[in-house]
Amino acid sequence: MAFALIILPLLAAALAVVVPCNRRRPWLLPSTGLAHLALTVWALTRPDLMVTTSWLVLDPPGRIILLLVSVLFLICSFYSVGYLQQRQQRSNRVFCACLLAFLGMMSLVTWSHHLGLMWVAIEATTLASAPLIYFNHTQHSIEATWKYLLVCSVGIALALLGTFFLAYASLHQGLQSTLLFEDLLHDAPRLSKSWLHAAFVLLLVGYGTKMGLAPMHTWLPDAHSEAPSPVSALLSGALLPCAFLAILRIYHICHAAGEDAYPSRLLWLVGLFSMAVAGVFMVGQRDFKRMLAYSSVEHMGILALGLGIGGPALFGTMLHVVNHGVTKCLLFLSAGNIYHTYGSKSTDQVRGVIRLLPLSGSLFLVGVLAITGSPPFAPFISIFAILNGAFDAGRFVTAGLFLFLLLVVFIGMGATLLQVVQGRPPAEVRHTPYRDDVLSAVPIVVCLAFVLLLGLVIPAPLNAMIHDVVHYLETQP
Repeated sequence: MAFALIILPLLAAALAVVVPCNRRRPWLLPSTGLAHLALTVWALTRPDLMVTTSWLVLDPPGRIILLLVSVLFLICSFYSVGYLQQRQQRSNRVFCACLLAFLGMMSLVTWSHHLGLMWVAIEATTLASAPLIYFNHTQHSIEATWKYLLVCSVGIALALLGTFFLAYASLHQGLQSTLLFEDLLHDAPRLSKSWLHAAFVLLLVGYGTKMGLAPMHTWLPDAHSEAPSPVSALLSGALLPCAFLAILRIYHICHAAGEDAYPSRLLWLVGLFSMAVAGVFMVGQRDFKRMLAYSSVEHMGILALGLGIGGPALFGTMLHVVNHGVTKCLLFLSAGNIYHTYGSKSTDQVRGVIRLLPLSGSLFLVGVLAITGSPPFAPFISIFAILNGAFDAGRFVTAGLFLFLLLVVFIGMGATLLQVVQGRPPAEVRHTPYRDDVLSAVPIVVCLAFVLLLGLVIPAPLNAMIHDVVHYLETQP
């Protein structure tokens, strides 16, 4: 099953290269997305399909990330068809091929149980997604693409060094050197503690760069704000959780070694720092897509904080991976409709969105309220669970700082939101021919349905999957 989920998008990407019709080619995206989701659901309901080889295993955390990646890709693929139809003057061959390859590489990340293979897969996601950021061929997009490649390349190089350190932690103790995840978990109590600590620091910095944790986040605001909206949605909602999955697996090894106190301190420190950095840059932010990018930095900090708190907050952390993903997809897609209408991301030009685009403007308004943790939306539930976990763990100062930073972010995003949705649209865009249509609106409405549903009730299958993750992380091998 792993081979099918990885190879299917790659074959579709090859087909996208050879299909000559610029108008029909984008329909490969939803077709592949539907097949990928069907295979994902089949794999999740068949335990015998979750182990392909010792290198490819779909463990409990991987199941949640794979399902999230597949669902978000399907939603964004339908939106992308309409997005590309509005840009018929530009060839979409590279866009379609790279987006499909991007899906294949993210799927490989979720299945990888060899840390070397996981490193290759995460690096491959960078190479597949870089041309997508450059799709608009502007000066800012090429700058964002180069920054993405350079910063993430440095980060992934540090992650490779950390992977070597982790292998040497076995060799130093006279054990057989291995990068298989199950072997590392089994041998974790006998690993060299000093080499394990050094490996975790390098891996946290390396994969934290791809995850967008501060201060390694510098590529993220540019890439998310300059990429096409469906690409931004996948970068934020799907790719960042893949990087989080890599950190989660390294943390699991430290926990199995009985050394979780050291990584926990680093995680909650970098988590709070990421939230603080995001809050500072969101206050007074005049670019609404850049605001959403800094929101991603904030929420990756929340995930790091939740993982650092551990035990009582793990359920909320894994739930927040899903809640953040679908909410950020809603926001970036609705922001894409706004940008297409106004031709600008600046609040100086973008005003009165509710009047000009009632549907997209309303969805953007609801999305911002949701992502800031307002009830009754999904992020409120997971953020509250993490906060409750902090109190249960006796981390009262951490919980207080968490609440304060959430307030700063709410104020910053709220101020930008009011500038965008209120007032009268500028005269030059009042008679724009663009209006919300089926392909640009229905995917966003679907995201809103998920955000509302997960805020009111957690479906039993998802609830069981998250509890499996918590049990999996807390159980000693």
